[in-house]
Order: sequence, then C-alpha cells, then structure tokens
Amino acid sequence: MNNSYLESASKQFKYYKSLGDKTFEQLNFDELQKELTQDSNSISIIVKHLVGNMLSRWTNFLNEDGEKPWRDRDFEFVDSYTSKRELIDNWNTGWDCLFNALNQLTIDNLNNIIYIRNEGHTVTEAINRQLCHYAYHVGQIVFLGKLIKGTDWKSLSIPKGDSSKYNQDKFDKEKTRKHFTDDL
Repeated sequence: MNNSYLESASKQFKYYKSLGDKTFEQLNFDELQKELTQDSNSISIIVKHLVGNMLSRWTNFLNEDGEKPWRDRDFEFVDSYTSKRELIDNWNTGWDCLFNALNQLTIDNLNNIIYIRNEGHTVTEAINRQLCHYAYHVGQIVFLGKLIKGTDWKSLSIPKGDSSKYNQDKFDKEKTRKHFTDDL
C-alpha cells in the first residue's frame, strides 16, 4: 500500500464534510434543531455526536485510546447549541482535529496498532471505521435536510432525471485518472 490510500481517505473525509457544509447552508438554526419524531436526533444532535467522536478518536490518535476518559457520549445526544454559528464552529473544530491527525500520518504508520475502547485496530482499520461512521451520519444529516426543505432542497448530487445528461457529459470527455471529488 502506498500514500494513495491516505490521500484517498483524506479526499473522502473532505467530501463528506462538504456534504454537511452544503446542507447547513440551506438550513436555518431552527431547522437544524428540528426533531422529526419524538426521540429522534436533529441535525444539531448528530453534529454534536460527530464532533465528540472526532475529538475523542483523533486527539493523540497514535498514542492514546480513541475513547477518551473526558468524552461524555451521552451528553452528545442533548442539543445544547445556542446558534448556527456555534454549531458550525464546533463542526469545523472536529474536522480540523481529524485532518490534523490524518496529515501527520505516513504509510509507515498504516499497520501500527491503535486502540478504541481497548480493541486493537491497525491505523488503516481505524481510518476505515471512522470514514464509514462519518459517512453514515452525514448521510443522515443530508437526508434530514432534504426532508426539512422539501421542494426547496438544492440537490447535492445528480438531480432526479438528470442521470443520462450527467453520464453523457462524463463519457464525452477523455478518460482520466483522478478522484471523483476533484471536480466538486
């Protein structure tokens, strides 16, 4: 395995962050806090959980267990944000922690063993675990945003009915080797 794995993982994380960012742009603070059913999670709560997870997992990533003693996971599911700005600032703090840790890794680290709740993972496995976890929750954020906005939602992917046009545009171009997010 070479450095392309770390580059690809970083691009994937950036892609999922951008989906969250683009969702937040479409919503006001009340919409971010909206719980669609009793005991469901609002976007605000999902963000708080993701930030708590990121700070715990990526702080001292190679040297400390990913489940920090200072993390209060249960409190992550209590909406305590007081503004959209606070939510976005926290969101960015979590992602900054992740990218700072990821940017310090080299291919020589990929087989190192790190721990999450005393369970050993290679660095590669830990990255994959978090990438999947964040994609899952960002998908929830986007879906909730789409439900909340209804017909006012601005699509973050290929809009319904535009697949043929999108594919034709892609196939009209020369074959290239690049990451799918390079044009976003």
